[in-house]
Amino acid sequence: MMVAAVTGVVVGLAIPLVTRSIVDGPIADHDSSGIIKLGLVAMGLGVLEALLILVRRWVQAPAVLGMETSIRRDLYEHLNELPMEFHARWQSGQLLSRVTSDLSTIRRFSGFGMLFLIVNIIQLVLTTLLLLHLYWPLAIVVIVAAVPIIYTSMTFERRYVKISRRVQDQRGDIATQVEESALGIRVIKSFGRSRYAFDKYDIRATRLYDSEMEQVTLAAKFWTFLEVLPNLALVVVLLLGALGVGHNALSLGTLVAFVTLMLSLVWPVESLGVILSMAQESMTAADRVLELFDTKSVIVGGDRSIDDPQGHVRLEGVGFTFPDAEEPVLHDIDLDIAPGETLAIVGATGSGKTALTSLIPRLRDVTAGRILVDGVDVRDLTLSSLRSIVATAFEEPTLFSMSARENLALGTPDATDAEIDEGLEIAQAGFVRDLPWGLATRIGEQGMSLSGGQRQRVALARAIVAKPHVLILDDTLSALDVHTEALVEESLRTVLASTTSIIVAHRASTVQLADRVALLQGGTITHLGTHSELMETVPAYRELLAADSEDMVTAP
Repeated sequence: MMVAAVTGVVVGLAIPLVTRSIVDGPIADHDSSGIIKLGLVAMGLGVLEALLILVRRWVQAPAVLGMETSIRRDLYEHLNELPMEFHARWQSGQLLSRVTSDLSTIRRFSGFGMLFLIVNIIQLVLTTLLLLHLYWPLAIVVIVAAVPIIYTSMTFERRYVKISRRVQDQRGDIATQVEESALGIRVIKSFGRSRYAFDKYDIRATRLYDSEMEQVTLAAKFWTFLEVLPNLALVVVLLLGALGVGHNALSLGTLVAFVTLMLSLVWPVESLGVILSMAQESMTAADRVLELFDTKSVIVGGDRSIDDPQGHVRLEGVGFTFPDAEEPVLHDIDLDIAPGETLAIVGATGSGKTALTSLIPRLRDVTAGRILVDGVDVRDLTLSSLRSIVATAFEEPTLFSMSARENLALGTPDATDAEIDEGLEIAQAGFVRDLPWGLATRIGEQGMSLSGGQRQRVALARAIVAKPHVLILDDTLSALDVHTEALVEESLRTVLASTTSIIVAHRASTVQLADRVALLQGGTITHLGTHSELMETVPAYRELLAADSEDMVTAP
């Protein structure tokens, strides 16, 4: 690509020299045949220059687009590897801005700016040398005129990059606002806060507009200056050149070649500031992208795997503290969950139940103690091995904008129809067959086309289809009505009987699915036993389940 571009510059500079030969030779001598011969040479050089441009672009497109695709793929893969703390801290709109617009900025500079920055500098040097060779007094005029242009370009570049960074950040803020509004549209409408959401968006959009107008105004002033000064320099060159021709200091052909070469300098000089601003804009975008790449995941998989997993889970002195927090959320937790056993974890809101269950599949890592699966520290297992053993159904399920079947088979892409049917039956999620196109129906983003209970049942079916050896249900049945919950619980008994299960529960009916119950208080397990034992001996446990008085009365 570079060879084609530089060769094209050399060929382009040769054309004015051929023009000089035509003017001073055949035209001056009235030699028609000579005009034709040299004209064909000039035409051949023009065709060659066009072919070189074609070659450059033919090589350039796949190289630059391939680079952008590779970076985007690597960045997406890296984002998926980063821990939950990172995604909780970063706005999704800012991540989206970096993955899309910032990578496009890098691609534009790599495919255009970087090449022409080098090529234009080469063209400036070669053309200046040619001008000095043709007629040095006029060349001095051109060089003097170029100095303020270059200085202004440098000043423009420094100011432009500051505005560009602000614009990029504000675009990320707007992307975040739009995404949050789209995902929370039901909440916004239900509270009648559409105007409030619009006003927030309008404030950010206005700020972006002001920044972009400042950017455009700066660019307009710069381009106006670049239009005026070269034209003034051209007038001076034509005036002095005409005087030189009149005094036989240079030939007419030399003046024509000189003016042609001078005009060829306008674009390299004018574009210098824009290309430099593109370079800075690209560097800013690269900094924003590298900010993500430089964030290293603290959760790195080991090199071990379990060939025949049994689902024996053991927690030894487990503690967990959120980053930047002073007090631990969990501490001194010891649990031994035998293969096939079901353990319910009960605790007040904010007691750390979800944090505890997230430690087993290493969505977060323990900060004290260790967690063993079949006698192996989870930190020694490869992440793929660990997460094929452990599956989680969350209280707030996430469904993706793809078919119902693809959502169900997310953890097991090769799941059979029979396995999917079994998962749907256990989770009482047969309603997906009644969707317009059955399992092929595309579920809207975040499953917004489904009710909360339907989304929970699909997420539960997805976890069941994965056939994990350790199943974590993080209050998965909270959005179900009493009748549906009873049906799901009855079906779940067959799954729980053959799977090590950990259930985060608030209802007594769900707790009764468990073989044992752990009461989580003050960041640690304070009581462990059966549901009936804790009901009889632990007042705090009875209070937590007091909302379900009927189940408490009928508890065995």
